[in-house]
Amino acid sequence: MPVSATAVAESVADVIRERIIKGDLAAGARIVERKLSAELNVSRTPVREALKLLRADGLVEISRNCGAQVTGYTPAEARQLFDVIAVMESLAAERLAQRITPDELDQIEDLHAAMLAYYKVGNVEDYFDANSAIHDAIIDLCGNAALKDAHKRVMLRTRRGRYLAIMSPVRWKQAVAEHETLMDALRLRDASAAAAIWRQHLSHTGDTVAAVLSSDET
Repeated sequence: MPVSATAVAESVADVIRERIIKGDLAAGARIVERKLSAELNVSRTPVREALKLLRADGLVEISRNCGAQVTGYTPAEARQLFDVIAVMESLAAERLAQRITPDELDQIEDLHAAMLAYYKVGNVEDYFDANSAIHDAIIDLCGNAALKDAHKRVMLRTRRGRYLAIMSPVRWKQAVAEHETLMDALRLRDASAAAAIWRQHLSHTGDTVAAVLSSDET
């Protein structure tokens, strides 16, 4: 069964998105359609459509003169983004703690255990993927479809920053401790504690990202 053009474009967008998040494509980097189409063995049409998808995500800007470039954000913009994410995800954590089922808790426990295992061996990429899955699960399971939709619009722009933050060993250790505290709150069904630690967690990440970006500017 032939793969649809939309599916190819989405697959190409996934590749580029991952490179942006993991820093393989830095802010300001040009994305050359011709090179990417040759590398991925696809025509330029799905590459062009993929870039439009990424533009809608806020990860790429496209201009007539420069083509496609990876977007970045200033330290102030990073703080603003993480302020918004902190409010959204802390609300999700609060709602989830109020309604979490044993099966849902088991699901997050499994992700948390995997994340800790990757942390202990220093596997940054798999740690980040497990960590992201926890953040996504909290949104998905909180029972608020409107929050999930709003979160999706902002989350992709912050994911690169979250990956950047764990490059700091001090912040990485602190983030793991914050995840442990969240798990305690979920196990106890303590909604106020879950909201407080998750807001603090995202705020700390935003502070770290802003600090890293500030140091890059000097």
